[in-house]
Amino acid sequence: MPPFIPGLTLCGDFYREAVRPILDDAFPDLAHSAALIGSGSEVLGFDDEMSTDHHWGPRVQLFVSEADHPQVAEPIREALALGLPYIFRGYSTNFDEPNPDDNGVQLLTVIHSGPVNHRVSVATIRGFVRAYLGFDTDQPLTAADWLTFPQQKLRTLTSGAVYHDGLEAEDGLEEMRARLAWYPHDLWLYLLAAGWARIGQEEHLMGRAGLVGDELGSALMGSRLVRDVMRLAFLMERQYAPYPKWFGTAFARLTCAAELTPHLLAAQTATTWQERMGHLVPAYESLAQMHNRLGLTEPMAESVRDFFGRPFQVIALHGFGDALLALINDPNVQAIAARQPIGNIDLISDNTDLLEGTNWQPVLRQLWS
Repeated sequence: MPPFIPGLTLCGDFYREAVRPILDDAFPDLAHSAALIGSGSEVLGFDDEMSTDHHWGPRVQLFVSEADHPQVAEPIREALALGLPYIFRGYSTNFDEPNPDDNGVQLLTVIHSGPVNHRVSVATIRGFVRAYLGFDTDQPLTAADWLTFPQQKLRTLTSGAVYHDGLEAEDGLEEMRARLAWYPHDLWLYLLAAGWARIGQEEHLMGRAGLVGDELGSALMGSRLVRDVMRLAFLMERQYAPYPKWFGTAFARLTCAAELTPHLLAAQTATTWQERMGHLVPAYESLAQMHNRLGLTEPMAESVRDFFGRPFQVIALHGFGDALLALINDPNVQAIAARQPIGNIDLISDNTDLLEGTNWQPVLRQLWS
């Protein structure tokens, strides 16, 4: 096994040293962009040696104009199949066929003759985004669009690396990524409010379940609250959250992680509801302080309070969500918020097929239309 090279570095070198010379020779006047975005742990910069055992290796995505794509996609594929080296930085450039029994995974397979079954794709930006996100880049972005885009996909479209962006500016890769970089302001307010609503719905119930001896139920709600605190922290730091495998890894890189992580870990391992609540309280209060540092609303209370005289310490009851919703000016977002702040697709489901597939989006948009 060759020394591990992070995928973003490997693929950038692969484009510059192996792919680009073939393009320049066979298609010298072709405007194109090159990147590594979309699916793959390497796109997020979280890959390691274990990542190399499936769907990983020297690869790159090429983007061409809508006008050029029909004429050049197949010729580029063929030129690369015949011209690429068999090995690059110690890794095969040849992949086996997609495995129908393993979600289409392709593995590195060394060959010594014949064409390379490479993973250099050729697409248009519009076609790629339509297939990956279920959105036509020729259309305006609506509130319903934003709220049905899973954060894990938004993160992988705006992370990764662009190795070359040679298309016209209005059709360029960086223009698309900038367009999706973060939520419009009023939608951000709405999602922050929805995050506070989630905490408010269960922070008192965690203790109530424990009070009647249901520590399993209390622990389950405690874990949900930990996740909701983390989600709200991502929103406050204007970072899209990745999918579950890398959720904690990405959280650890947030500015607030050093302060929040000890409390959240302790809440996860607590064995009684009182201990669990004791660890969640400083996490709640840290969130309140973070909210105030954003300067979006008038300063809010930063200390927990009793839940209507019951022995449960809560924070959302101070009204963070309502204060945020009151700042929304966009009539479309106001109309959505008026029907209860359910947030976006990530707050209403963690079903993998719903988040990963795009065929559900026409139905989902009706929730926010």
